[in-house]
Amino acid sequence: MSKRYDAGEVVTAMVTPFNKNKEIDYKKVEELAKYLVKNGSDAILVAGTTGECPTLTNEEELELLSVIKKAVGDKAKIIMGAGSNSTETAVKMTKRIEKEGVDAILSVVPYYNKPSQAGMIAHFSAIAETTKLPIILYNIPGRTGVNMDVSTIKFLAEKYRNIIAVKQSFPDMDTISELRLACPEDFVIYSGDDSLTLPMLSIGVHGVISVASHLWGNEIKTMIHNFKTGNFNVAKNMHLKLYPVLKKIFMAPNPVPIKAALERAGLISNYVRLPLVPLAEEQKRELFEVIDAFNKD
Repeated sequence: MSKRYDAGEVVTAMVTPFNKNKEIDYKKVEELAKYLVKNGSDAILVAGTTGECPTLTNEEELELLSVIKKAVGDKAKIIMGAGSNSTETAVKMTKRIEKEGVDAILSVVPYYNKPSQAGMIAHFSAIAETTKLPIILYNIPGRTGVNMDVSTIKFLAEKYRNIIAVKQSFPDMDTISELRLACPEDFVIYSGDDSLTLPMLSIGVHGVISVASHLWGNEIKTMIHNFKTGNFNVAKNMHLKLYPVLKKIFMAPNPVPIKAALERAGLISNYVRLPLVPLAEEQKRELFEVIDAFNKD
């Protein structure tokens, strides 16, 4: 049997640039997408949490997709956030996205209504049975309020060939080991926490769906390559060098800190939509000190 779809090792969960009126700045969207594919990103995730999907309309999401597809061409894969806490809405959005020609979708565990494991199986089964697109499950209990069990992921991975991967944003190393033991060998596990990418690689994750790769994509890509080619000490040293910035970019709700860092790098403005607010000046100083220390080494 052929291997399942491979979305790449470094998937950047791309921010959505806004202008001062909090409208999407599509020129900056295009520029940032091109920058990412030149700097370590194998794929771009559109309209994920980092893209502020809770405050985007469906029409904005589809326009983002169109602009990014044109900007990137065949230089990187495009993954679209297509989750909802309503199964009917998730199914409809998935069908709509499939017509747009994306490479895969990311589908989050339903949030707020806290389904049971049986409810999660029914939810993702309904999505998988309605599309031929590769599906990456997204388990992030800190935002959804409920954890998807290893046994649930195993069941879905075994039943549906188009459920190809899971983004695991639940920083528990034993769970990663249990997933790797339980799920089919060709089922991909992604780290959903930048600072845990290297330790998770050691127990079988394929790569990372990353926020930090906006600015350190090449370094993360090189770290993964060095680990997979046996240069463990080089990979470890890069992890340790990156670690302070990987932690500091989550000092406030994502994507607020990474947008501040991107603005300082001259790539976008740091506008976010309410209820998110920009970093305070003291927070910016704290963040930029850590970035400057990384750049000096």
